[in-house]
Amino acid sequence: MAILFPEIEAYDRGLLDVGDGHLIHWESYGNPQGRPALHLHGGPGSGSSPSAARYFDPSAYRIVLFDQRNCGRSLPDAADMGTDLSANTTWDLIEDIEKLRHHLAVTDWVLFGTSWGSTLALAYAQTHPTRVSAMVLAGVTTTRRLEIDWLTQGMAALFPAEWHRLNGSLPGDMRAKGVIEGYRALLNAPDLEVRLKAARDWHDWEAASILLVNADGYPRRWRDPAYLLTRARIVTHYFSHAAWLEEGVLLRDAGRLASIPGVLVQGRLDLEAPLTTAWELARAWPGSELVVVENAAHSPAHDGMASAIIAATKKFLEISQK
Repeated sequence: MAILFPEIEAYDRGLLDVGDGHLIHWESYGNPQGRPALHLHGGPGSGSSPSAARYFDPSAYRIVLFDQRNCGRSLPDAADMGTDLSANTTWDLIEDIEKLRHHLAVTDWVLFGTSWGSTLALAYAQTHPTRVSAMVLAGVTTTRRLEIDWLTQGMAALFPAEWHRLNGSLPGDMRAKGVIEGYRALLNAPDLEVRLKAARDWHDWEAASILLVNADGYPRRWRDPAYLLTRARIVTHYFSHAAWLEEGVLLRDAGRLASIPGVLVQGRLDLEAPLTTAWELARAWPGSELVVVENAAHSPAHDGMASAIIAATKKFLEISQK
């Protein structure tokens, strides 16, 4: 973590009413007069972390973080029993970003998307290309069905015991639904304890690939049962609907990004988002650059990944100053 810029405090924050009963929590870091940059967090449903601001030079960038609908400090929280997720879709998030841009009086911004955040960045940029000046994507995903199938079943070839536990924890009458629909049902059950157990079981499966390369163990936030419930409900909600994206559309329409410079930072050993997707995107996106980091997996905190991300944010700053 020493590679990152020093940790700093937010200079501004707030809750933005974006409609449908949703309040979006946002924070700004760095230089209020600097080049605007927006971080799009992963999950979906993981929430933002102040550490994301540390990939940007705080003396030159105006860095904005926000929690996507129903997670982090945005309201209502998906962990609450009465929270309805029907107004939480990719297209709702895209409009939230636009409302936040207007609220903060930003003309355009550099997007930094990690994991699911890279899918959201691509969808936003293809919808509003004039509002994006550059993009840095790490742990690249497009949330195609084939990518979802890999995450929820394909990796069973590498982690058979863990997948057996995931599938085996479903009640017998739910196994025919498959793990996504089965767990989605459990995570929306009327009994809180059923929801909490399903959230833990879901994350135990996700942990299989994380623990393989992370000597520090589980992410710190995973110790909070409410956090696990929030994240698991949103993940299965999005996966069930293939993120409301036509299959392969973000690759097919990557030509729309021709005016936007981009750097794709990908760990060669990334099991959660295999290199294939980043490679395909780099071929489809004119002018983009693919940086493959050897011996790195999915985490942007890996020294090699962090160095490549920071090199990209510095590069785009230099370009803007010419």
